[in-house]
Amino acid sequence: MFFHNFKYSLKTLFRNKAMIFWTFAFPIILGTFFYLAFSDIENSEKLDIIDVAIIKNEEFESNELYKAVFKELSDKDNKDRLFNIKYIDKDDEKEAKELLDNEKISGYLEFVNGKPKLTFKSNGINETIFKYVTEGIVQSAYMGRNVSETKANLKDISRKNLSYTMIEFYTLIAMTCLYGGLLGAIAINQNLANMTCQGKRIATAPVKKWQVIISSALSCYITQILGVALLFIYTIFALKIDYGNHFFKVVLLSLVGCLAGLSLGIFVATLVKAGENAKTGIIISITMAGCFLSGMMGISMKYIVDKNAPIVNKLNPASMITDGFYALYYYDTFDRYYFDLISLLIFAFILIGISCIGLRRQKYDSI
Repeated sequence: MFFHNFKYSLKTLFRNKAMIFWTFAFPIILGTFFYLAFSDIENSEKLDIIDVAIIKNEEFESNELYKAVFKELSDKDNKDRLFNIKYIDKDDEKEAKELLDNEKISGYLEFVNGKPKLTFKSNGINETIFKYVTEGIVQSAYMGRNVSETKANLKDISRKNLSYTMIEFYTLIAMTCLYGGLLGAIAINQNLANMTCQGKRIATAPVKKWQVIISSALSCYITQILGVALLFIYTIFALKIDYGNHFFKVVLLSLVGCLAGLSLGIFVATLVKAGENAKTGIIISITMAGCFLSGMMGISMKYIVDKNAPIVNKLNPASMITDGFYALYYYDTFDRYYFDLISLLIFAFILIGISCIGLRRQKYDSI
């Protein structure tokens, strides 16, 4: 029964033209638009030296790593120079705020209780570079790197931060993974007695319901993996997108992301009492809202949300996926990556658990 329903579900999915479009065609079309829109901008963009300020309090003066790295990255004789730094005494903190208000600097750094604190007025590529260079120093300090190792690592990070397209392709993969929710909804809907004739037959037949549900969900999961694999093949070989040196971990995160998308669809299909079109609309709305907050429609949006409402992206599966990719691409430590990976698994299992409880409690007055 399991394999029979598995094959039947696969055939049903591949005969659904709308699902084939959203799973296989739409991500490739959108990826092509991203490439055409951003590649020329990125190739022609020249990095300007970024004006920033650093408040020289006792904590900064005693931190040799920060002093040495920022001195190197602001040295006029350094061809990889990133910053033009204005050092401000701790008693003149108002000067830094005035420079920021007058847009003379992109932001300023100060140490508060032993930790670096960045202050910005707006969000953009300059602010993003300053933020990730600072985070890179934090990572280096945590790993016990010396000054020369930190400098070498940050030169690579600063170049990568110039990529306008990478965050767009990260969110594109996240969107493709979460569109597995549409397939997950199909897996549940076709087995619900109040949705399809097949569901009525299953409800009255002497078959194990869990086998039918799992086999349907597995067929949807495999279909979604094929869609993501096709997107990777297209972006890597046709668009020449570089996903970094940890491709196996990129694939692993994508597989878990597909599971999260599938669980979202199962959750909505199980608990929302509405027609198939309404459920589809809800899943697409949730997916696109999550991708928007993770940076698909603007590369600074993710930073804005992380700064002002960090809990939102902690619960946003699209942000978990893009943040995991970001951690792999920019850093050579995996703590942040594994945190996002585990968060996605927890997200998926919680939704699947709630859905199982909901399915067991469903009753029908008549079929």
